[in-house]
Amino acid sequence: MKTTLIGIAGGTASGKTTIASKVFKEVNKFGSVVVIRLDDYYKDMSNLELSERTKINYDHPDSYDSELLIAHLNLLKQGKSIKKPIYDFVVHNRSKEVEIINPANVVIVEGIMIFAIPELKNLFDIKLFVDTPDDIRFIRRLTRDIKHRGRTVESVVEQYLSTVRPMHLLFVEPSKKFADIIIPEGGENQIAIDFITTKIVNLFEK
Repeated sequence: MKTTLIGIAGGTASGKTTIASKVFKEVNKFGSVVVIRLDDYYKDMSNLELSERTKINYDHPDSYDSELLIAHLNLLKQGKSIKKPIYDFVVHNRSKEVEIINPANVVIVEGIMIFAIPELKNLFDIKLFVDTPDDIRFIRRLTRDIKHRGRTVESVVEQYLSTVRPMHLLFVEPSKKFADIIIPEGGENQIAIDFITTKIVNLFEK
């Protein structure tokens, strides 16, 4: 099986997951597709107390176990299954559970830093960057973190100002230059999604 690796990068709450989900829904009927989140590859911090884990800069490339993700992507390309970690944002650590991911025709990886880590960036056959205005991304992140990750307004704002925004300017935004396609307005850009879907379906037919 030939495996095509597609990377979807962009700032926090830019719409990466929405695009990955819509593309998956459209192309899964033509061939096998799996979606992997970079966030599930945050390093295991079981050796630290929760109070210490909350102080870590999770918006820096070094916070990810990129070596494990790279190894897993190479295994998938070799036609082998992997045991993907699952990250729990409430406790700031990996869950004890894993998810079995089987090889597929297309593997979509989405995450803010996937083009900012050179060894990871170089694996992708197609690189997409979701470009969404900062104010929209902040509002989305604020809503998401309060509703689904047990955060307070104060903690979200503090994290955004202290690490999220600075790291975005330092790592994420500059990585946009590596993208093959830049998608404005995230998951609302249906023309871009249709274009990507057509490209992937063409890959299945080859």
